[in-house]
Amino acid sequence: MAEQSETAERVIAPVPRITIQAFCELSETAAMIEAAAEDRRLQRARVKVRMGGGAAAIEAFRHAPTPNVIILEVQGARSKPLECLDALAEVCDEGTRVVVIGHLNDVTLYRQLLQRGVSDYLMAPVDPLTLIASISEMFTAAGVKPIGRTISVFGVRGGIGASTVAHNLAWSIARSQGVPTVIADLDIAFGTASLNFNQDPPQGIAEAVFAPERLDAALVERLLSKCSDNLSLLSAPASLDRTIDLTEPAFDTLIEHLRATVPCLVLDVPHQWNAWTKRVLAASDEILVVAGPDLASLRNAKNLLGALKHGRPNDAPPRVLLNGSGMAKRPEIGATEFAKALDVPLAATIPFDPALFGTAANNGQMIAEVQPGSKVAELFNDLAAAAIGRVETRRKSGGASLLEPLLAKLAARRKAS
Repeated sequence: MAEQSETAERVIAPVPRITIQAFCELSETAAMIEAAAEDRRLQRARVKVRMGGGAAAIEAFRHAPTPNVIILEVQGARSKPLECLDALAEVCDEGTRVVVIGHLNDVTLYRQLLQRGVSDYLMAPVDPLTLIASISEMFTAAGVKPIGRTISVFGVRGGIGASTVAHNLAWSIARSQGVPTVIADLDIAFGTASLNFNQDPPQGIAEAVFAPERLDAALVERLLSKCSDNLSLLSAPASLDRTIDLTEPAFDTLIEHLRATVPCLVLDVPHQWNAWTKRVLAASDEILVVAGPDLASLRNAKNLLGALKHGRPNDAPPRVLLNGSGMAKRPEIGATEFAKALDVPLAATIPFDPALFGTAANNGQMIAEVQPGSKVAELFNDLAAAAIGRVETRRKSGGASLLEPLLAKLAARRKAS
């Protein structure tokens, strides 16, 4: 269980557009590979699963080209793995990678397999994420920077403050966690990121989305506006000169370019439900769902979690944040009841503070710039640590010690005596 948890926690890069063929001996292994093929990280790969093990693989490729990756299951010594691989090598095209799933924990066999050019040897039973990670790592060359983590922030209804959360989260990841970050505003018509960061870039995300054929690393670099040493902004034009009718893969190329160049990408996804928003959310490494303490938010959040679970069977559920709780004289659903109804713990509960958030918005600043060390600023710092997979630690500087009231009482008694 600990091993599976570790695999789930680390960032696994999506597998490129490759062909994969698996040759299994057990139906359980075939079912596992078919389950892995449904994962978002393999959505661009073509996966075919067959039975028959090594013998079937040799026969299949005797008069046919081999795929990019062959997955071969061998059941111990009786499958004759070494003889099988030698025969397979004679019919394999150059550049084909081989992953062996074995049932024998033998160091000598493992070394012999590696000597024959096997890319990886996985001990059965194998879980889908372990297999996906193995294939993904084959296409990550030594010395290449790891692909960045994508965090999508989505509000379950309009006006819930999801964009404010996204911007403050990105700022906290860049500032408090020291991780180079890009915040991308995907609301082309009505985006507010440029206002919140007090920026007025001449270009923005529309240049990349409406002319994907021109997109390359140099153009992406030109489109980014620098907010601080570690934070860059890809802003929305917020223009109504044209209607915005985007295709499902509209943001795919842009996101791929950004993931290849920055360790963390925060996507401010607008509140709408269509093919491209669903695609962006399903492909994200982390999803932060922003809700309010009301019935509509609860219903929409429940529906959203159900829809996303369908397309992300091997991922942790999205983090849910309750925003604007504690407004005076407003009936609310409490945080405990909200979490219980969704059957997920809340990642954070942000209190209703119109003066703080209004000042930040009007000044083009983040919460931690307006009120450093405040409870809300610390909440964003903790949320940033959790979103990038770091241990959540609350900063102690400037805060009172838990023993301070007791020490003060003791000092007062000594004075009195």
